[in-house]
Amino acid sequence: MSNDQSSDETGPGLSARDHAERALRDERKLLASVLQNLPLGVGVYDRDGNLTHFNQTLRDYARIDRLPSRQPAETRRWRGYDADGRLIAPSDYPGARALRGERVMPGIDFLYGSDDGPERWLRVSAVPFRREGADGDEAIVVVQDIDDLKRASEQIEAVAARYASQSRFLEATLSSIPDYVYAFDAERRFAYANPVMLALFGLTAEEMIGRNFEDLGYPPELARHLNDDMDRVFKDAVIVEDEVYFESTTGHAAYLSYLWGPIRAEDGSVELVVGVSRDTSERRSLEETSKRSEARLRAATDLVGLGIYSWDPVTGALDWDERLRRMWGLAPDDPVDMAVYERGIHPDDFALVRDAIAACVDPAGDGRYAIEYRVIGQNDGITRHIATSGRTEFRHDRAIGFIGAAIDVSEQRRNEAAVRASDAQFRSFAENSSNLLWIAETASGAILYRSAAFERIFGVSLEQAPGDLEAWMEGVHPDDRAGVLRAFDSVKGGEVTQYEYRIVRAPDDGVRWLRDTSFPIRDDHGAITRIGGIAEDLTKEDSRQVYIVSVMGPTARGLAGLVRAIGYHARIFDSAAVFLDIAPVLSAGCVLVDLRQQRDDGLSIPRELKARSIALPTIALDDRTAGAEAAVTAMKAGAVDFILASDEPLLQDKLAVVLAECQAAIRPATRNEEASAQIGRLTAREREVLVGLVDGGTNKVIAQGLGISPRTVELHRAQVMTKLGAGSLTELGQIALAAGIAPSGTAGKARKPT
Repeated sequence: MSNDQSSDETGPGLSARDHAERALRDERKLLASVLQNLPLGVGVYDRDGNLTHFNQTLRDYARIDRLPSRQPAETRRWRGYDADGRLIAPSDYPGARALRGERVMPGIDFLYGSDDGPERWLRVSAVPFRREGADGDEAIVVVQDIDDLKRASEQIEAVAARYASQSRFLEATLSSIPDYVYAFDAERRFAYANPVMLALFGLTAEEMIGRNFEDLGYPPELARHLNDDMDRVFKDAVIVEDEVYFESTTGHAAYLSYLWGPIRAEDGSVELVVGVSRDTSERRSLEETSKRSEARLRAATDLVGLGIYSWDPVTGALDWDERLRRMWGLAPDDPVDMAVYERGIHPDDFALVRDAIAACVDPAGDGRYAIEYRVIGQNDGITRHIATSGRTEFRHDRAIGFIGAAIDVSEQRRNEAAVRASDAQFRSFAENSSNLLWIAETASGAILYRSAAFERIFGVSLEQAPGDLEAWMEGVHPDDRAGVLRAFDSVKGGEVTQYEYRIVRAPDDGVRWLRDTSFPIRDDHGAITRIGGIAEDLTKEDSRQVYIVSVMGPTARGLAGLVRAIGYHARIFDSAAVFLDIAPVLSAGCVLVDLRQQRDDGLSIPRELKARSIALPTIALDDRTAGAEAAVTAMKAGAVDFILASDEPLLQDKLAVVLAECQAAIRPATRNEEASAQIGRLTAREREVLVGLVDGGTNKVIAQGLGISPRTVELHRAQVMTKLGAGSLTELGQIALAAGIAPSGTAGKARKPT
C-alpha cells in the first residue's frame, strides 16, 4: 500500500507496533478482498494432492477434493492439451508439477466434463507454495473459465476471510494469474497491480501504486471512458464489462477486455474496485480472419478444384459435393455411401487407405488424415490420382465427425512422370558427354548440377567441386574473370552467350582453355531463375587446331568460319598478349596472325614463339598494299609463310601442309609450359611483383614503381613464393626464366610479363 494511506491512520494514541500491525491488516484485507472477487477458481492442495483450502469458484468449476493426477478415475473428466494440441499425461497436469516444485504459467488448457453440465474449457495454472517451517511444497492451483469471462465475478470472500492472515499465500496466488489484475481506490488511483500489470507499464509496485490513468499516459478520451465506468461501480456497486484499445508507455498495443466489480467495506459501501483485464487482440483477429476465411474458402475451392466432403464415423454417412462425385466418375445426383466410396478405390491402394482411416479415428492420435491414392471412375472407368486431407472431431475419446477436402492431381502426376523420364534422358546424355553441362541458380549462385565431364576437365571429383559460381570463379584465370562475369550478366539478362576463358587446375596448376555456351532457363512465369551452360575443353584438341590472332572481330570470325569449313578447329584471340600468355599449353597447331591493324604486335608472336621454343608455326596475313618488304620482315620474325588475306585457296593449301607437319611433330610438354601454367595462377598484381623481383628490385623499390606500400609488396611476394613452390629467390628466378620472364634491365620498374 502507499505511504499516504498508512499515514492517514497515524494517531497519538497508537504505538509504532500498533501502526505496523494495522498496516499489515490493511494490506492483508486488500489482498483478501482482491482474491474474493477474482473471476477465478483458487485452491490449495497438500503434498498428497488433497484439497485443503479453496474458494467457491473452484468448487463451481470442478468438484474434486483431490488432484486428478492422484485419482485415475477422475482423469476421464480432464483432458489437457499442450501448445501443439496433443494430450498430456496426468503426471504433467499443473497441480502434479507444482507439487514437484515447478511453476506452470500461464497455464494449461483442459476440456472438463462434469456429470450435470456440458463440457467447458478451463485454463489451469499452478505454483508451488511452502509454508514456514514445512518440509515440502503444497500447490496453489488457479482455474480460469475461458468459455465465459463473466463467471469471474463470483465472490470468493469466504476463502479470503479464512486465509486473510496468509499474505504470502495471497501474493503467490495473484502472481500466478496470467491476466492483468488490479484494484482502484475511491480517488481513482491504483491500489494494487499484479506482476503482469506492472510489466505492461514497466514499473515497480511502489511506482505504480497511487497513480491514476492520466499519470500513466492514457489518452484523454480513453481515460474519461474508464473513469466513467469506475464511477458507476463505486456509485451503483455494479459489475462493468467492456473492451478497449490501449497502447502502453512501453509500446505494447492491444485490445483489452476488462471486468470490474466492487469490494465493499464493513459498512457496505464500495471501498475498492477490483478488475481483471485480458488481451483479446488474438481473439478479435481470429474473428475477423474467420469471416474472411469463409469467403476465401468458397472462392478457393472453385479456383483450385477442391472437393469438400464430410463423414460420420458413427453412422458411416457421407456427404459429398458435386466436384467430389466427378472424381469418382459419378453423376451430380448419384447417391454415395461407404460401399460406393470403397468400390472406387484402386485395389492396390485399398489397404493404404484403410490404415489411414483407422489412424485418423484413433483417439490416441491427432485425428489428421492426409493421403494420396488412385480412384477408378464408377461410370467412366478413368483412373485418377486423388490427394485428400481432413481431420477428425473427438468427444469423450470417440470420433464423432470428420470433414475433409480432396483434389484431382492426375495431371500433376502425369507431368511429374514425364519430367522424370525427361530428366533421366538428360542425365544419361550429360553423363556420357565429353562436354561439361552445368546448371546454377541466378539468385544465390548455387550450382545445382554438373555432369561427369567436370572431373576430367578440372581434375577434382564432383564431391570436391565448388558449390556456387563465386567459388567456381576462383579457378578461372585472373585475366579472364571479368569477361566470364560479364557473360554471366548477359545470360541472366536473357541472352544466349558463347565465350572462351582459361581455368587453372588446382591439382596440377595446368591451364586449360574452355569454350562455354551459356543460356537462360525460365520458370513457368517467364522469369529467369536459373542459367545453364555447355563447356567444351579446347585444350586437348588434336593438331588440326588453327589459332587466329586479330584485333578485328568481324574479320577474325570470318577467318574462323573459313577454317572450320575446311575441317579444322578454330580459336580466336583478340590480342597478341592474350595468345602468348596461353601459348605454352596450347595443343599443336598453326597460328594465323592478321597484320592489317597491329603489325608490330602481330610480328611479336613468331618472335616470342621462336624465343621460347614453342613449336607453333605462324602464317602471317596481310592486305594487297603490303609489298615484298613486309613479307621479308614477317619471315625474318619467324613466320613460316606470308599470304595475302584475299587469297583463300592459297591459305587453305598452306594450312593443310603446315598442319600435316604438326601432326607428325607433336612433342611432350616442356618445362616452359609447366612454368607458364604455374604463373598463370598468379593474379595480375602478383605477376607485377614477380617481374619486379626478377629485375632485382627490393620491396621498397617495387612498391614505389607500383604505387603501393612495401608491406603490401611483402604480402604479394609471400603469395608468389607459395603458389610457385619456390623456396628461395634463386628458384623463383629459374621458374620465371623458364616461363619467358627475363630481367628487363630496369630494376624495380613494373612491366607486363609475356
